[in-house]
Amino acid sequence: MGAATVAVTDATFDKEVRQSDVPVVVDFWAEWCGPCRQIGPALEELAAEYGGKIKIVKVNVDENPDSPAALGVRGIPSLFLFKNGEVASNKVGAAPKAALKNWIDSAI
Repeated sequence: MGAATVAVTDATFDKEVRQSDVPVVVDFWAEWCGPCRQIGPALEELAAEYGGKIKIVKVNVDENPDSPAALGVRGIPSLFLFKNGEVASNKVGAAPKAALKNWIDSAI
């Protein structure tokens, strides 16, 4: 069984994201956001496909307002790719799985 997405909170953000030894895709989302739910399954599949090469984590913006605020997140879904603790790339809005994969591949 491959890796799944990991729920991250404001409290665990630094440890799980900034201190990760592999690139991390952060999905800022909320229960009420249709497009967020739309890309959820694609992110789960990608997490499994990449195995341990990258980590995909989800931050619920309603429960964890500090992390998105610190990054200037305006709309969701917002995806940020962190590499060596820094933002390497970001993408706003839902996209098909192939487009998400291309974005990740180009950023790592």
